[in-house]
Amino acid sequence: MEHPFTWYSLLPYPINLVPEPNFTAIVVALVVIGLALAFRAALRTSKDAAIPDEGTTVRNVMEMLVEIVVGLSDSIIGKKGRRYVPLFGTLFLFILIGNFFGLIPGVTPPTSSFFVNLGMGLVVFIAYNYYGVRANGAHYFKQFMGPMILLAPLFILIEFFSHIFRPISLSIRLFGNMFGDHLVLEIFSNLTKLVIPVAFYILGSLVSLIQAAVFTILTVIYVAMAISHEH
Repeated sequence: MEHPFTWYSLLPYPINLVPEPNFTAIVVALVVIGLALAFRAALRTSKDAAIPDEGTTVRNVMEMLVEIVVGLSDSIIGKKGRRYVPLFGTLFLFILIGNFFGLIPGVTPPTSSFFVNLGMGLVVFIAYNYYGVRANGAHYFKQFMGPMILLAPLFILIEFFSHIFRPISLSIRLFGNMFGDHLVLEIFSNLTKLVIPVAFYILGSLVSLIQAAVFTILTVIYVAMAISHEH
């Protein structure tokens, strides 16, 4: 089976030694950093930060995305969750832009790679456990022992596997949806160039947004559970 053309194949040595999804992930990360710097510069140069810019600007788009993530965090964790918004927002923005990259002909989205997604899942795993320990101290580990000392070994085993599978499930869910979406879009775009691809591009955009939101929501839930004092 002939492999479809990707812009990655035009990269010279030694850049092409980096696996394609990893290279695209680096590009997406640079785009996210660039947007963050542009957003900060726009806020610094504005006369009044409370007054939005006219028209569609980087500042207006970024403020809208920040409001979405803050609202999501507030609805699940409350006001105290705003200290974790940088993590939630970075994940949401990276996944969203990475997914949209897959809608560009000849570009493989980083989120269609299980290992790129696993890397994000491990970041979430380390982050929520760190936040849990910071919020509850040694009391955080009590949740792993269950309500009865006699059943502690069983509960420790159950909780261990439950937490270990969280980054894996995050990775598989995002990988499966984005790989499938990218494959379907590629197939139908090759079959016909009119009308049908447009419908699948719209569907792909919706899937991209939903999957970024799902990953972020689950991350917020994991953090909320970790910092809860009701262990």
